[in-house]
Amino acid sequence: MTENSDDILTRLPARLKEARRAKGLSLEAVANLSGVSRSMVSQIERGESSPTISTLWNLTRALQVDFAGLLEESETTDQIEVLRSAEVPSIDNMGQSCRIRILSPPEEAGGHEVYDIRFDAGGALNSQPHARGAREQLTVLEGAVRVTSGAATMELQQGDTARYAADVAHAIAAPDGPARVFLIVKNA
Repeated sequence: MTENSDDILTRLPARLKEARRAKGLSLEAVANLSGVSRSMVSQIERGESSPTISTLWNLTRALQVDFAGLLEESETTDQIEVLRSAEVPSIDNMGQSCRIRILSPPEEAGGHEVYDIRFDAGGALNSQPHARGAREQLTVLEGAVRVTSGAATMELQQGDTARYAADVAHAIAAPDGPARVFLIVKNA
């Protein structure tokens, strides 16, 4: 193979992954849209499998990207992906008197999730156990909260950080006033 074709085979996995992330699609969603199995999409994105022209065509159509554009050279390392405040997805119907902003990319759901949570006075977020080995790290940005993990409970003030098991029932509450926390959920 020529150096040029080696470059293309090196670029292609990253470009497909970039295109999928830019559309906010999971591997499963791309598989459903393209007719290519989820495991094959994952292998192609990791550079562990080279797609046939037919597979590549199905993927580009599902991702609504230009076939040739995937193969062109570009400076992808000098990019900053920005999600403006108004574009950040939020959940307002989970918990009591709390607003959850989802800061992590959709494809990281179930793996490494990042949230900005604002509680009104008396607000709470009660969570069922996540996957075995899951952990959460919470930093209080404003106000004070009570964190419960299993039978353990801890009061936290502005600037405090707590790390705790999330594979048991757990809760975050702001019983005494409004509060804001930064939460990282890491599933095992």
